[in-house]
Amino acid sequence: MRSNLIVCFICICFAGFSQNIQNEDVKVGLVLSGGGAKGLAHIGVLKVLDSLGVKVDYVAGTSMGAVVGGLYASGYTGKQLDSVFREIDFDKLINDDIPRSSKAFFERNNSEKYAVSLPFEDFKIKLPSALSRGQNTYNLIAKLTLHANEMEDFDKLPIPFFCIATNVETGQQVVLDHGNLAQSVMASAALPSLFQPVTINDEVLIDGGVVNNYPIDELRAKGMDVIIGVDVQDGLANRDELGSALDVLLQINNFRTIHDMKEKGKQTDVYIKPNIKEYSVVSFDEGSSIIENGVQAALEKQFDLKILIHKNAKPHNTSIEIKPQDSIAIKSIVVRGNDKYTRAYVLGKLKLKNNETVSYDKFTRGINNLIASDNFDSFEYKFKKRPGTEGYDLVTYLKETKTTTFLKLGLHYDELYKSAALVNLTKKRLFFDSDLASLDFILGDNVRYNFEYFIDKGFYWSIGIKSRFNQFNKSINAQLLLDNDFIVEQDLNKIETSLEDQTNQIYVQTLFRKDFALGMGAEHKRLEMKSETLLVDNQKREAVFESTDYLSVFGTLKLDSYDNKYFPKRGLYFDGDLHMYLWASSFNENFEDFTIAKADMGYAFSVSKKLAFNIQSSGGFKVGDKSTKSLDFALGGYGNNFINNLSPFLGYDFIELTGNSFVKATFIANFELFKKQYITLEGNFANIEDDIFDSGEWFTLPDYSGYALGYAIDTFLGPVQVKYSYSPELKHGQWYFNVGFWF
Repeated sequence: MRSNLIVCFICICFAGFSQNIQNEDVKVGLVLSGGGAKGLAHIGVLKVLDSLGVKVDYVAGTSMGAVVGGLYASGYTGKQLDSVFREIDFDKLINDDIPRSSKAFFERNNSEKYAVSLPFEDFKIKLPSALSRGQNTYNLIAKLTLHANEMEDFDKLPIPFFCIATNVETGQQVVLDHGNLAQSVMASAALPSLFQPVTINDEVLIDGGVVNNYPIDELRAKGMDVIIGVDVQDGLANRDELGSALDVLLQINNFRTIHDMKEKGKQTDVYIKPNIKEYSVVSFDEGSSIIENGVQAALEKQFDLKILIHKNAKPHNTSIEIKPQDSIAIKSIVVRGNDKYTRAYVLGKLKLKNNETVSYDKFTRGINNLIASDNFDSFEYKFKKRPGTEGYDLVTYLKETKTTTFLKLGLHYDELYKSAALVNLTKKRLFFDSDLASLDFILGDNVRYNFEYFIDKGFYWSIGIKSRFNQFNKSINAQLLLDNDFIVEQDLNKIETSLEDQTNQIYVQTLFRKDFALGMGAEHKRLEMKSETLLVDNQKREAVFESTDYLSVFGTLKLDSYDNKYFPKRGLYFDGDLHMYLWASSFNENFEDFTIAKADMGYAFSVSKKLAFNIQSSGGFKVGDKSTKSLDFALGGYGNNFINNLSPFLGYDFIELTGNSFVKATFIANFELFKKQYITLEGNFANIEDDIFDSGEWFTLPDYSGYALGYAIDTFLGPVQVKYSYSPELKHGQWYFNVGFWF
């Protein structure tokens, strides 16, 4: 009897609440909290609200809640947002992963050998303001909100909207309810240390969750009667869950927000708390599960939500017609914020001009080109509709990088140079606005250095200077060092040799069609090769095989559209080099001039998301005097960035196969077993000896072959690789192992 009375009382209460809602013009507000990847649960909640026909009159959000809420308010449905977010590669988005093809040749080569890059001013290391500029995120949000680009008053959006940011200088909250929607959402979501701050109206703004992660009071002040709230904040962790410094920092930040939610949760009429404790703020790869948890949490509140539907005579649909923006007509371009770099430089990188219709992909590639220069901290922009036309005026806001000096570090191990630690000092704008000086100093088993200075004029003639010193010790094929009579007499096969090479170049280079680089210049080379193990007249003696200065002129032609240097899935590669050696010092007393020509080329393609193939071929020959053998071709070993005319060849040791001409073909299959983890299967085939292009040997079946099976992990240090190779001719196997970028 008592239980029946309780049930009747509850029913009467809900009936009264429902009657009040039907009789009054109740305004419904939706507040979405921050929570990083956990905020994807908001999308699941929105899908349920739409399916039930709940009308939302105002949206407020913070951080990820601002991102999802801003898009919802601009006209997207929950279902549309689900489709959008499932297609996003969050790793590339958050890490500001810029396509390799967007980097100029010099920038590309200079960036593919360092694990860490730190600002370095006044002989002090400065930590960067954030891990990411947030440029890719801004580009995405700007594209998704282009249809609402003209609505600077966020009350004019299909659903009125505001979001919360934090003034990093004062610690005060800032309510963003007008201006550039994409910029405002970015400011609210600028998580400290992950994304750099965003400047709006001369205020430096960061993540709104620092001061107000659940802006229910501000939403209520907009005249909302009923508040639906979605809370995806972290709860307090126990001692077993505090396993890292980041965990502790998040715990400290959560003290205030969780305390605030004790009261704010009570003020929320329909409080939705998805069960997403097992996920972290960076669990974007588990987005589908997080969205589904949002759906389940909202369905648990569907009784309360259905009551809200009764007040609507006509169900409200928040969506407007949003057409995919495949191209955009740009009528004019305004460049603001540039000082050191001219308007022509900016437009040259963007590859844009007035009165041009470009694909949105091309527009994004232009932004990547500009950002890849590392001359700008941020590039914000807005499209303003040109009245009476289908076109837009592009207004850009640049923030030039003030830091011009960087300390860069790298680590490496391979079978030739052994262990190495790289310390680099890079200085931009040393003498001119467009120049760069870079000095690598390599410590380890073989001390080396590499200095480069480059004045970048892009598609005009650029000027460069290089100076490089390399050394290593290796057993080298005796035919590269001695004449055949002495080799036969001493019964030599290999000689333990110390090699030192110093090369200095001055050159000019120009680009055409962006991926092609044509260069020419002059070179001085000092080459020394000697051995302490040569046995002559039954005595060990130091033998000097080479101690010569060479002068030459050279020309190069390069094409590189590989999407990844070490594990390409698509693209073309060509590297052609012609060296004319004109003079040698007295050690090479019988010197006569000669020319060496060589070329490497490759084609990478994918047959599935996981499996890619890379087909490579290379060859070279010598014209003129044949007596100088120290600069002949040598095959063997595994690696990249080899000096002079050394070339890798699986199945054989470094510098094991030699000759003044060669041809080589390589076939590589890369299967991405797990993310950034590859199984590689390779085969290479070659003919190499003296004058094979005269004898026709270059067009016969290969004399040498090698195969390898390997496993590789692509890490922030560079590739970590282990390979087992086998040569049918030698009938034995060989292991190769390397760690880190090659330098």
